[in-house]
Amino acid sequence: MGQARVTSSSEDPRVTELRTAVSRLRRELAGHPAEFPDRGIAEDELAALDAMAISGEPEIPRLRRSLLLIAGAIGSVSALAVALRDVRVAVDLFGEPPRG
Repeated sequence: MGQARVTSSSEDPRVTELRTAVSRLRRELAGHPAEFPDRGIAEDELAALDAMAISGEPEIPRLRRSLLLIAGAIGSVSALAVALRDVRVAVDLFGEPPRG
């Protein structure tokens, strides 16, 4: 807290927020000692979110799909709840997918 984020002027702040949140959750997941059946799914989807963020123009439906898979995979691991919430908040910054 209290630290200003330094970003390039051309990077979308939503992308910066997503990359930061994904990075944090990846670190916390990597450091979490317990193994659980869907850990690989969470790791794969976090890698997909990171790749979408790096591209600079993530697809909203794909972001939401990855978020649901991650939440389903690690949702019961309370130690990761805050970092998971931060990813959800970052995904929500992109808004709703277009309808129709």
